[in-house]
Amino acid sequence: MSPSNIPVVPRLRRRLPAMSWPGLLGLLVLALWILAAVFGPMLMSQDGADMGNADVFAPASAAHWFGTDYLGRDMLARVVQGARYTVGIALLATLIASGTGTLLALLAAASAPWLDASLSRSIDTLTSIPSKMLALIMVAAFGSSLPMLILTAALIYVPGAFRIARSLAVNINAMDYVVVARTRGEGTLYIMLNEILPNIINPMLADLGLRFVYVVLLLASLSFLGLGVQPPDADWGSLVRENIGALPMGGAAIVTPALAIASLTIAVNLLIDNLPGRAARDGGLR
Repeated sequence: MSPSNIPVVPRLRRRLPAMSWPGLLGLLVLALWILAAVFGPMLMSQDGADMGNADVFAPASAAHWFGTDYLGRDMLARVVQGARYTVGIALLATLIASGTGTLLALLAAASAPWLDASLSRSIDTLTSIPSKMLALIMVAAFGSSLPMLILTAALIYVPGAFRIARSLAVNINAMDYVVVARTRGEGTLYIMLNEILPNIINPMLADLGLRFVYVVLLLASLSFLGLGVQPPDADWGSLVRENIGALPMGGAAIVTPALAIASLTIAVNLLIDNLPGRAARDGGLR
């Protein structure tokens, strides 16, 4: 059978990585939320800020698929608009945290012992402060603007990324091929980027996914306390806080953003748990 005669679904399945169906489901849900964050507000027929004539906390209906909120606004539009803040802020903060932590870990592993000790002790200082307490201090001192939320979340999770990357980099740094590279006169930057980084990139990508989940939950917690994204903008944590009045009746206005947070975090965890490289390693261990 020629490639053109192969059905579309099996042909697409062959081109996808060797990933189980739970992993593909997680990838699909994550992709849908990213698309909603990027293109959703432009495609929505209703504006999330338009109160219209709907009742407050109206149930799900053909006109309002996810019901309405405490001001009668369409919850589907609000959740889609909130995805831009939840996914966008969390993704930027995670990239900054993981990138900074990995680079510092590479520098610590490939440099002199005194620099490694200095960086490690400095990072331990941040680790000693509880994440929620540090977030509250940062927001109370500098406000809850979007750049400050990104910086706060990134600062909180740099230590975790540093510690994991350093533990991997130190082991790689002791390998024979790294010793040979140093012997032939390669510099620290070359050792970091060409000898160590390629060998820790896969575990760090998996760690990046976990950091993303942690940041999403941290930002949702701050927003639920009223210290995150401020009105008229709203992320999913803010939507839960705004519609807390629907909790006694189990209204869609409070269930929908909570399910959005749950679906995003579960999707990322499914994707991480079923990465092709991880599945292969687990199979080898068995």
